[in-house]
Amino acid sequence: MTDGAALAGPDGALRCPWALSTEDYVSYHDEEWGRPVHGDDALFERISLEAFQSGLSWITILRRREGFRAAFAGFRIEKVAAFTDEDRERLLADAGIIRNRAKIDATLANARVLADWAEGELDELVWSHAPDPAGRPAPKTVADVPAVTPESTALSKALKKRGLRFVGPTTAYALMQACGLVDDHLEACVARGAGA
Repeated sequence: MTDGAALAGPDGALRCPWALSTEDYVSYHDEEWGRPVHGDDALFERISLEAFQSGLSWITILRRREGFRAAFAGFRIEKVAAFTDEDRERLLADAGIIRNRAKIDATLANARVLADWAEGELDELVWSHAPDPAGRPAPKTVADVPAVTPESTALSKALKKRGLRFVGPTTAYALMQACGLVDDHLEACVARGAGA
């Protein structure tokens, strides 16, 4: 049993404890999670995947990410915005993704909303909610990592106000963590500060 502090991985380096539950998590933790993500399509992908993750384990999404990318045209906003009813039916039958009707519909609706935004507008909106890192002490254990923050609540409200769906405050915070708006790697973690 862990107290939520960083743990030594197979290479002896300390990591966030969640990263050591599967090999897939180790590489995701070390190479992606908490590193800055920019670009409207890249952020649309992360928003979509975080929405699909809602109520599920992230490993379920991570292991199907390539299936999601294939099914959703690489999460290119313009392409997904043009999906038809036939595409929707194809997605509902695609065993390579999570076949949740509400989440599929939200992803398609979000793409249609975002297709009307100016280039860079999603990136600017998301990143405008990044908190000042100086005001955020490094978490020592997983208990120090919040699920929701005032910034994620504000980001959620801003996205919803602009017409996006499945972007509640918890999902917004998971997005902020995954995309490097915050660095929630534990203080002793080998990946802490890697995205800076």
